[in-house]
Amino acid sequence: MADVRDAETDEELEDLLGFLRDARGFDFTGYKRSSLGRRIRKRMSDIDVRSYADYRDRLETSADEFSALFNTILINVTSLFRDPDAWTFLQREVVPELLADKEPHDEIRVWSAGCSSGEEAYSLAIMFAEALGVEEALNRVKIYGTDVDEEALRDARTALYSAKSLEALPAELREKYFEQNGAQYGFRPDLRRRVIFGRHDVTRDAPISRLDLLVCRNTLMYFNVEAQAQIVDRFHFALRESGHLFLGKAEMLLNDADRFEVVSMRQRVFRRRPGDAGPPYQPAPLKIRAVVGAEQRTVARNRQTRDLILDAIPVPAVALDAEGVVALINSTARLQFALTTNDLGRPFQDLEISYRPVELRSLIEQATHERRTLRVNRVERRVGEEVQYFDILIQPLTGPTGLAAATVITFTDVTVNTRLTSEIKRVREELETAYEELQSTNEELETTNEELQSSIEELETTNEELQSTNEELETTNEELQSGNEELETMNEEMRIRSEELDEARAFLEGVMSSVAAGVVVLDAEKRVKSWNRGAAELWGLRADEVADKAFFKLDFGLPTEELRSVVQRCVDSGKRTDMAAIRAVNRIGRSIVCNVVCSPFAGHHGGVVLLMEEGPGASAD
Repeated sequence: MADVRDAETDEELEDLLGFLRDARGFDFTGYKRSSLGRRIRKRMSDIDVRSYADYRDRLETSADEFSALFNTILINVTSLFRDPDAWTFLQREVVPELLADKEPHDEIRVWSAGCSSGEEAYSLAIMFAEALGVEEALNRVKIYGTDVDEEALRDARTALYSAKSLEALPAELREKYFEQNGAQYGFRPDLRRRVIFGRHDVTRDAPISRLDLLVCRNTLMYFNVEAQAQIVDRFHFALRESGHLFLGKAEMLLNDADRFEVVSMRQRVFRRRPGDAGPPYQPAPLKIRAVVGAEQRTVARNRQTRDLILDAIPVPAVALDAEGVVALINSTARLQFALTTNDLGRPFQDLEISYRPVELRSLIEQATHERRTLRVNRVERRVGEEVQYFDILIQPLTGPTGLAAATVITFTDVTVNTRLTSEIKRVREELETAYEELQSTNEELETTNEELQSSIEELETTNEELQSTNEELETTNEELQSGNEELETMNEEMRIRSEELDEARAFLEGVMSSVAAGVVVLDAEKRVKSWNRGAAELWGLRADEVADKAFFKLDFGLPTEELRSVVQRCVDSGKRTDMAAIRAVNRIGRSIVCNVVCSPFAGHHGGVVLLMEEGPGASAD
């Protein structure tokens, strides 16, 4: 059941890759499925999409999602002079050799494939400017930077980098090749014009040609074996003879020794071999010299010696005359192929050896007609359970008249060599398979490392944001703490003032309570603000019953309307009035004469203090 689900998932992934190719022209079908699937699933997880089919629907409805996906797949992890040891080797060993092979005014062509945001291309520009001098580099060096990521290429064209991006660059190079532009640093403008950026897909587009140096670091590792082979073919075409190829630390050319020689395997630097790659060298066939006498007397005289020599040759040999009749079978051939001396004089076509283990009759006719030696390699012959291998040489011999005189067939036993070759081939294939698996594992590790580095950079950015937020919170906390201290100080002051007010209020209430006469305090609106004990005993109203009520609307024994003119006169004059005697009724219903004195309430404009006291003119009802 799990296999069925995996197959369906793989099919959905292939459909998604086909959609990306048709919709946006990005062909990721040559990329390794393990790395590619992992990067796409990461993006799907970020936006909470569970299947490839649902993610394709998201891509069809959101144009911005394409950009986010490509940024996730194309991990743009790069920096100036990344892997310093490799760049040091390139500068000290490769560049001097490259310049020595050039005439003083020859153009130097360099290609940075998969350049991402341009740091690698500008590193090359700095390296050649240091080797040649800036002026000569401006006249001779041309650098091409290519990538499939348009967004990364836009960043590369701006040639602006943060101070953090230049930290690894020595101070003297930073000052020489970068100019500060606000918070960023721009690459030197004159050298910038020698670097050309453009979109290029190494799996599909034609390569840049006649290159002296091709730099493609940590790009091949994202592709499968077939795509890598196609890319390396393009790189081989792009380089001049003896041009150099500079790869990433996770990439090797294990199966291209016939086209590239290793300059430094540790630093992944290779050199294109001169000439076109051809098939392995084949040694020329061994020719058996025939001794043909010009004169019949010499042949007759030496026949016995010749027959003895030919019979003793350790290689099986059979000789035919011009008519195809067996003229000679040496002892080794008789033992090897079960022939006898009785077979001499018989037509060769009647012998089993003429068609087994290989058809020799047509080959003999071809060699005689074309007058050239033919060779058949590694012919298999089975004898019971044993398998033998022979290299068969068919050599036509001509007489003094130039006509075909005889044909010599020799059989060289190469069984041991063939078995050793097969074993070597098998071991080599296993070794190549192991190398490929090792390289694939190394590339996977490098890809994972790139992803981890990208994640680390994202975490560093998040950490910086959190640190900034934490600093802001600490500042806010300090401000809150300062405000809290101020509030505590104000609270303490308020407490002290409250105590003082309580004390003053208690003092005032004590004073008011100790006064036997009735005291009433009115505000500017002539509302009751204070009503002491003397007033309560005099009129029978408690202080809480009259608080904040209009004095002239109170209904008690004192006719308040008669006091309105007295109060107004006090307010207008701002002085204490003379005592006014008003007839009233106290709380027990007894008629009295109430002497009232009105004084201004200091500090409260319009407020007054009424002092009311029972006069001597009181009489009982």
